[in-house]
Amino acid sequence: MQVASLATCARRTERVLGAVEPARHGTVESRLERIVLPRERNLMSSKKNGGFSMLELTLVVAIGFTMVAVSVMALMPMFKENHVDQAYDTTLSVLRNYRNLAITQTNRYIITFNTTKPPCQLVNQSCIQVQIWGYQPPPAVSPAPIPVAVYPLPQDIQFAVQAGFPSSGPDGFGNGGSAVYLQTQNGNESCTVVNAGNPCLVFYPDGSVDDDEGPPGNYTSGVIYITRPASNQFSSRAIDIWGTTGRIRGWRLYTESGVNTWVQQ
Repeated sequence: MQVASLATCARRTERVLGAVEPARHGTVESRLERIVLPRERNLMSSKKNGGFSMLELTLVVAIGFTMVAVSVMALMPMFKENHVDQAYDTTLSVLRNYRNLAITQTNRYIITFNTTKPPCQLVNQSCIQVQIWGYQPPPAVSPAPIPVAVYPLPQDIQFAVQAGFPSSGPDGFGNGGSAVYLQTQNGNESCTVVNAGNPCLVFYPDGSVDDDEGPPGNYTSGVIYITRPASNQFSSRAIDIWGTTGRIRGWRLYTESGVNTWVQQ
């Protein structure tokens, strides 16, 4: 009897569990739907949000190119201004450096301002040529000048003048009509012997600036104009030099009360 009772209980328990399990977990089909269908839905959703369309990509690239073009146009004046500054700094540093070398080395240096090739590297380029000119006391003859270096200016910058430059140059040198105005104390143009044909100046060991007729030479003073031809004249620079002392000063063109004026830098 006990064995029969146990068998009866087992069958009843099995029937109860068989009724509960489908309610808790559902049928096999329903369980497969719960597993498979969400994966399919996620896959379709990821396909929709997985990237940009060709139209969106084209719009982004077009906006980028537009921003680059606007930036370049806005920066062009700055690039051009930088070329003028570079030419001005080069000229000023060459003059000051070789004047100091003439004093410390007890030697002579010839500085010429050229606009031809050679000695300039390119056609229609302005450059500065430096030559060392040794000295032998008379009756010995001094050696011929020896080229030392050539300093080119940016190709779009030249030793030149523009309409609108004041008729009186910085410190009263010249009339604003010559790109390189160098004149001796007796009124003659500088460099008529060793470097005939090119405007030049010679730094002497005492710090003075002379022509090439010495020693002793004639004190030479003047002004050099640096500009970009046919462009904004107010980016132009000027450098003047005094023969007796060798003082070198830089200038920039401004308009003051409607009058174009050179202002010392």
